[in-house]
Amino acid sequence: MKNKLHDYRKLYQKHELLEEEIPQDPFDLFHTWLKAVEESREVEEINTMNLSTIGLDGFPKTRVVLLKEYDTEGFVFYTNYESEKAQAIAKDPRVCLSFFWPDSERQVLIKGMAQKTSEEESVDYFRSRPRGSQLGAWASAQSSIIPSREYLEEKMRSLEKEFEGKEIPKPVYWGGYKVIPSQFEFWQGRPSRLHDRIYYCKEDSGWKMDRLAP
Repeated sequence: MKNKLHDYRKLYQKHELLEEEIPQDPFDLFHTWLKAVEESREVEEINTMNLSTIGLDGFPKTRVVLLKEYDTEGFVFYTNYESEKAQAIAKDPRVCLSFFWPDSERQVLIKGMAQKTSEEESVDYFRSRPRGSQLGAWASAQSSIIPSREYLEEKMRSLEKEFEGKEIPKPVYWGGYKVIPSQFEFWQGRPSRLHDRIYYCKEDSGWKMDRLAP
């Protein structure tokens, strides 16, 4: 049975993206857009982003992760270093991040290289996590096959007893990645599908900006 979605249409008309009104540095524009989303309260978790990698099987794979910090060097998220995504990054550190904020009719794509954060940075962030999340990092051998939900919950209960009244150390196999961007694309929805697409590419002299056809 064919399911047609032809009538799902939206008129994009809230904002525009013009070269004379935007900064030369893409990090500045990203920060402006993210703060606008935060102030509008349109998204419950404004730090939600899609991470795409090339898997060991040769297929691309995208999953949602949480942006935990960013600066003019890159964008940081945390995970299990033995997970599927980490194994993919170890083989090919080229990744793509994407943010989509539908109420603002905006999207950001970021291509770059992922590298591990320092052990100190990973420990500092791990200590800031809720205790349940710290235990979860120990309980879950991320991406591995497990026999049942009950198996996972029993492991969690066992860890709660083991670490009761104790500080929970960061697992050696858990930590952060920083994605160092080489390309940004900012997409702003416009009427008649004539969307604004501004592309930034990193060069030796700085960031080069171009407009792409929608």
